[in-house]
Amino acid sequence: MSLSRLFVPQSSSEPTSGPNALSVEAMFSQIMDVVLKSRAEIAELRHECTELRQANLSLERQVREGITSQIRSPHLGTPGFNTPAPSSPQLRAKSPFLHSSSIPTLAVPPSVHIASPLGDNTVISYPYGPNREIPGFYVVIPAGGAGTRLWPLSREGHPKFLLDVTLQGRSLIQATWDRLLPLTGAERLAVVAGPGHVKSISEQLPDLLQHNLFCEPGPKDSMAAIGLAAAILAQRDPDAVIGSFAADHMISGTDAFLSAVSEAVLVAQKGYLVTIGIAPSHPSTGFGYVRLGDKLGIPEAPNARLVSSFKEKPDARTAAAYIATGSYRWNAGMFVTKVTFLLDLLREYKPELAEGLMKVAAVWDVDEGQRNKVLEEVWPGLEKIAIDHAVAEPAALEGRVAVVPATFGWDDVGDFSSLAELLPAEANQPRILGDSGLVLTEQVAGGIVVPGSGRLVACLGVDDLVIVDMPDTLLVTTRARSQEVKRLVKKAKDSGWRRLL
Repeated sequence: MSLSRLFVPQSSSEPTSGPNALSVEAMFSQIMDVVLKSRAEIAELRHECTELRQANLSLERQVREGITSQIRSPHLGTPGFNTPAPSSPQLRAKSPFLHSSSIPTLAVPPSVHIASPLGDNTVISYPYGPNREIPGFYVVIPAGGAGTRLWPLSREGHPKFLLDVTLQGRSLIQATWDRLLPLTGAERLAVVAGPGHVKSISEQLPDLLQHNLFCEPGPKDSMAAIGLAAAILAQRDPDAVIGSFAADHMISGTDAFLSAVSEAVLVAQKGYLVTIGIAPSHPSTGFGYVRLGDKLGIPEAPNARLVSSFKEKPDARTAAAYIATGSYRWNAGMFVTKVTFLLDLLREYKPELAEGLMKVAAVWDVDEGQRNKVLEEVWPGLEKIAIDHAVAEPAALEGRVAVVPATFGWDDVGDFSSLAELLPAEANQPRILGDSGLVLTEQVAGGIVVPGSGRLVACLGVDDLVIVDMPDTLLVTTRARSQEVKRLVKKAKDSGWRRLL
């Protein structure tokens, strides 16, 4: 049926054909041509927008992590577990996935005025001098882990903090050391680790003073690790302020990070347990949250607020609701406080744990034999609990916990999906951790491939896969299920594959 018959009224007084009918048909034909052409143009624009959006996301990740191009390396014949020790923390070591790397040494800007990324106050001042060192401030790096979340890339003997998982030429703990060194110097930078990791940490951090490497006999979660360091440092310097920062987190934006830590130290000196709240970039269900309370009104720390409450990892709907309010920040597990205040909180909320840690600290620097004896007696009976649950949450209810909101980039690299976000890639292509020459793909989008065995990994027509090919183990899963890898580790252990863990 013609368009004219559909739209031209029919009556006995009007002809069904003629000049008018032809002109109407021609008009609608032109309209249809325009509509079809517009549809084609819109489809093309949508395609271009999609490509631009994907390219922008890739570029943002690269800029955020300081990566401007993917570093390619010749074939490595080893699993790449160890990052060889540098001659100094300021010299970049070889990556376990790269043949060589030329990353610039850590630079300390000469200015003491740093632009703040926090909305209300555009500029804050470092009162500690141009080298950023903060007198009386000690850094504690808890370095633990069972190597389950990035298995089989990470193992019990080589957890993720010992690996260069971002192709930057430094392991995560080396990057953490580099980041915090300007605030303290090596003399006031301590690491808490288990006996199985002490040797590797000493090799990767040759400037770490041995009396600042605190070996805990077994894992007791973050409260015992941080509490042990606090108790020891309190014996050495009762006026010390300590900051605890995990060994295996990724941080981008050094100026913003140092700005937030410096502000947290100023607040801690006023008698608070201070955490640093990360501005959430998406409604994550894998992180805990901090709810912002009233501003503290401290002139030297204008961004600091009370912590209204801590929230456990929420479901997706709750996380989205948190972000919509603008009053929540991710809880990154960074805490800054006076050692005496932390121990006072511990005595109040966990007196038995506090008593045990103080017994150990009392003999720590006296005699190694006596230290080991007390550790054998005390450590097995200590409560296994996180610092959040032990002191931060109950203290927040009494108005004794503060938060410094910050906007530097942060990720705890909790699974292969989050690791993939930190690596560069072409649009719609999988991320490659290692030698990209060992990976061939055809019609493959997203995902991450770790060619750790040295053999070729070929993928055809699969999207968002996680493929970790090590000399002794092959893992294949999806990015959506990557948080469940630790279930496989448990199953491997129960099935007698303990040697692969």
